[in-house]
Amino acid sequence: MEYNQLVMRSSKKPNTRASTLRKFWENPLILPIYLPTFFFALALGLLTPVLPLYAGGLSDSYGLIGLVVSGAGLGTLLADLPSGLILRKVGKKLATLIGIGLCALSTGALFWVNSIFLALGLRILAGMGMSLYSIARHVYITGAAATESRGRAIALFGGVFRLGVFIGPVLGGIISSRINFRLPFLVFLIFCGVAMLIVLIARHHFIEEEEGLIDTDTSQGSLMWSEIRPRLGVLSISGFGHILSQITRAGQRLIIPLFCADVLGLDIEAIGYIVAASSAVSMTLFYPVGLIMDRVGRKWAIVPSFVIQGLGLALLPLTHGFNGAVLVSALIGFGHGFGSGTMMTLGADLSPQVGRSTFLALWRWVGDAGLSGGPLVVGYVADILTLPSASLAVAGAGIMAGLIFAFFVPETLKKVKD
Repeated sequence: MEYNQLVMRSSKKPNTRASTLRKFWENPLILPIYLPTFFFALALGLLTPVLPLYAGGLSDSYGLIGLVVSGAGLGTLLADLPSGLILRKVGKKLATLIGIGLCALSTGALFWVNSIFLALGLRILAGMGMSLYSIARHVYITGAAATESRGRAIALFGGVFRLGVFIGPVLGGIISSRINFRLPFLVFLIFCGVAMLIVLIARHHFIEEEEGLIDTDTSQGSLMWSEIRPRLGVLSISGFGHILSQITRAGQRLIIPLFCADVLGLDIEAIGYIVAASSAVSMTLFYPVGLIMDRVGRKWAIVPSFVIQGLGLALLPLTHGFNGAVLVSALIGFGHGFGSGTMMTLGADLSPQVGRSTFLALWRWVGDAGLSGGPLVVGYVADILTLPSASLAVAGAGIMAGLIFAFFVPETLKKVKD
């Protein structure tokens, strides 16, 4: 009897493992979205403590440094609308591979570059690749996740992304300080290669989706406009809030490393730990944020996120050392984490079923206006005044974004369009 029970137990284990592997393999989000996103975010995180100081080594102008750091944002701004059209022509799988590949090659080339203007050009190309990849995965996850679980699915995406950007800055700081300052640019290539390999392995998830996406019907534009026109006012004010929110997010990514280096006099490894502290707090909040968005409302996550980030940035000029910088960075990370996936969820809620890829490309373009504007605000305000003044300017953008979403944007959880 004992022998038979043992045989039965042992025979069930392979089936259980096979069932788990099957679920993993068949899940429409893990292989196509979450795993590639993790490695891509890990690659991006490598650059956080390195890129501002790398640009600082090529120029002593905060304006030019801000321009290089915002170069990827400028690239996405230029490419977002064309990316929506490309996506409809080639499908999400090929668009994902092209986007990651372009970003990887242009970033890896920075290892050999010693010109601030050539570095800017390469960062613009990287942004173009990021645009295509970002829109492809946004369209995919919007279609793959049910409306009632969309907040959690996108918040988990945000959590995976934040996990990558938590590990990346520490790794980038260690590699830069102990091996070679520019080596993270080459490691970036490796992580992007892994992400592309995972997308190729997950190609079976893209086939059916692409068949419904690739289309040349020019009537879709007028159909999409007929759905958007009644909500143009809401879309306009949401878009303005979106711009301010992205100015806040992008601005703090530049301010924290520069403030720690130029005002506090910290080295790059210490800066890597400070940025990682922000990411560590940020990545822990994706699950509760997803629940809040799906059960209470989108605004209950969006508003606290940007108000808290604004308050943290306002406190940054008051810090005087490593410990203070860690605490303020963690507060900013808390606000950032509270916004995990919020702008993607809001865009998905507002998107029409007809012409979704085009609409989300437009939504991405609006946000990227803020992403490219954040570092420019920091750079030019710092040139004219000081870095602490730039921190206060971006803090104002964050608080204003929170107020706009609180009082002028309706709750989209009750008005989703599918």
